[in-house]
Amino acid sequence: MGLRRTTSVLLATAVASAALVTGCGGDEATPDPMRGQQWALDAIKLPDAWKTTKGDDTVIAVVDTGADLKHPDLKGRFVDGHDFVDNDDDPTDENGHGTHVSGIAAAATDNGIGIAGGAPGAKIMPVRVLGADGSGSNANITKGILWAAEHGADVINLSLGESGLMARLLKGGVLNPAIAAAHAKGAVVVAAAGNDGTVLQPYKPQTPVLVVGASGPANKPADFSNFGAQDAVTAPGVKILSTLPTYETQETKKNKSGYGTLDGTSMAAPYVSAVAALLHQQGRTPDQIMEAIRSTAHNPQKLAKLGLGIVDAGAAVAAKK
Repeated sequence: MGLRRTTSVLLATAVASAALVTGCGGDEATPDPMRGQQWALDAIKLPDAWKTTKGDDTVIAVVDTGADLKHPDLKGRFVDGHDFVDNDDDPTDENGHGTHVSGIAAAATDNGIGIAGGAPGAKIMPVRVLGADGSGSNANITKGILWAAEHGADVINLSLGESGLMARLLKGGVLNPAIAAAHAKGAVVVAAAGNDGTVLQPYKPQTPVLVVGASGPANKPADFSNFGAQDAVTAPGVKILSTLPTYETQETKKNKSGYGTLDGTSMAAPYVSAVAALLHQQGRTPDQIMEAIRSTAHNPQKLAKLGLGIVDAGAAVAAKK
């Protein structure tokens, strides 16, 4: 049975095309005009972390629906990827989901265009394992994870559907060996918890994966977010503004501005992948990265739906190895 991507709760909202206005040119840093709408960056204190590290020389593999390789806010952010759906080297996004996830993780920052990425210095490796309808085979997803690790991914983001990915994690299914193999090659694997609003029993402890639930602007758990996975953390996943394809896809039938908001644990996971990229630049191992993210997450009210708590990028970067 095919694996559905994590369902986005909201359709993309139209964003004025004026947001595509470019900066002054050259290498001079210019503000991202939509930065003020990115509440999540401040919620997990990414600007504090950027004072120390921006994830330079780190590769985040987005194992998803591909990416808009010509998007003005993503151009120059990519390393070579692969398309396991069409079995070629052109992972162009025909859905929109992967482009949104990519922008959250590492859109160009201070370029006078659109939004800011969570890891401004990192690169994106687009690995297409899901088709235009957001579904994909277990075999292709497994191949995508292994290919990413074998081709130099430092962080692997899996914003995939609970009914497929999480069920396999919990039951010791086919993705567990691929995740373990990727971890052994030096990659941190980050996985969205899913959007069914249900409690999940802990998966096998030896599976080295960082599961991410979603929170809202008030630091409360999102109603749709799954919870209960062992040592899971939480990150913003409500009304998340990011890049979308500038051509028509499933997510852009009514909005080809290049930007829009989506809800879902799919949006929360790449924020954590971005934090992992920042920590990777500091020379931390995958285990050290996961420990830093988990140990510095904050959950003062001890809300079960937040897991260990909401990620704090500033604290994670400052944590001792």
